[in-house]
Amino acid sequence: MAHYDLLIKNGIIVTADSTVQGDIAVKNGKIMDVSVGKPIEATATQEINAEGLHIFPGVIDSHVHFNEPGRTEWEGLETGSRSLAAGGATSFFDMPLNSTPPTINKANLETKRRLAEEKSIVNPYFWGGLVPENLNDLKDLHENGVIGFKAFMSPSGIDDFNNVDDESIYKGMKEIASLGSLLAVHAESTVMCELLAEERIGQGKVTARDYVDSRPIISEIEAVRRVLSYAELTGCKLHIVHASSRKVVDVITDAKKRGVDITVETCPHYLSLTVTDLEEQGVIAKCAPPLRDQEEVDDLWTAVAKGEIDTIGSDHSPAPASMKVISDNIFEGWGGISGAQSMLNVLLTEGHFKRNIPLEKIVELTATNPAKIFGLTTKGTIAVDYDADLTIVNLNESFELKKEDLFYHHQHSPYVDMTFKGKVKTTIVGGRVVFENGQPIEQ
Repeated sequence: MAHYDLLIKNGIIVTADSTVQGDIAVKNGKIMDVSVGKPIEATATQEINAEGLHIFPGVIDSHVHFNEPGRTEWEGLETGSRSLAAGGATSFFDMPLNSTPPTINKANLETKRRLAEEKSIVNPYFWGGLVPENLNDLKDLHENGVIGFKAFMSPSGIDDFNNVDDESIYKGMKEIASLGSLLAVHAESTVMCELLAEERIGQGKVTARDYVDSRPIISEIEAVRRVLSYAELTGCKLHIVHASSRKVVDVITDAKKRGVDITVETCPHYLSLTVTDLEEQGVIAKCAPPLRDQEEVDDLWTAVAKGEIDTIGSDHSPAPASMKVISDNIFEGWGGISGAQSMLNVLLTEGHFKRNIPLEKIVELTATNPAKIFGLTTKGTIAVDYDADLTIVNLNESFELKKEDLFYHHQHSPYVDMTFKGKVKTTIVGGRVVFENGQPIEQ
């Protein structure tokens, strides 16, 4: 009789293609057998009875800011990775900025990778930065394993991570295309956003609505159209992050039809929160691009249902509470939402239960597509020879998220006090249980 490290029995297995009941056998971090309709007859060092529970491929959160080294007091790899595990994520892609120094050369990448190996309980991957001054470092970063490159078309808010101008983004995209890599872009118009903000602040208009109006949807559209022209000129593959509106997605869908190699991400907060939440919660719910009105939320869900969105990432961008103080001037507080722990909860509650988005679609957006787009050939689904990165969820269990439930370094989030349906019970990374019974499991 075969012996495995881990045997998961009687679970409801969800992939991008199907939902079936079956057993999963794991050995040496890999899925060795998936049996549907017939129990796996074997022994195992550890056995989990998943009867009545759903087993998803582990979430791949392709957009987080863990800020280590240099700003670990904002969020570090230890607290960040535990938060992800609590939310059913088994892999993350750490953005190159907010850490100091940023990931814009080989040495800085190696420092971050070493820290992640020491502290992270889920699989770490890293974005490299594209800034005007590091064009000669892109090849080294690529050859040392960055998942892709990230650039800002408007100021990042971080002094040591400069936004690209038209010349540097063109040159950078030409080099990235030659490397066979891709560029993720924060697409907002610097000119529009800065002038509109200056006008409002000068007039004493500093409310939540004023902030939103200073970063309009047309600002995203203008930047996307501009970077698309460079993509068509250079052949560089593009990934547009945190699209806040289907109007932005429509521009990208049209480009796809023209044959442009481009994908688009949105975030849980654009699928669940509105300007009203920003007005009520203040800087806790501030992000860039900003939250939009309910009509935009509904339209984004339509885009999800129609397959126009490729990935969903949390854009977890934490900061100390002192930087999120609610004041009369919304422009003054740090913009960034803490949401990595709640991404799957939001998608299940707002998507599956409220809008009948199939579970298979949620898996596609959070696991299968990120694995395909970013070249993780052994992740993103539940099948033989794939990594045993799995999340076990009780879809029948509802819970109210409390501040003390958060594993972030700073326990604040716009999702606190919200009720979600679908509770993560167990998270497994490479065949090892890293979260169970509401707590991370130290290895």
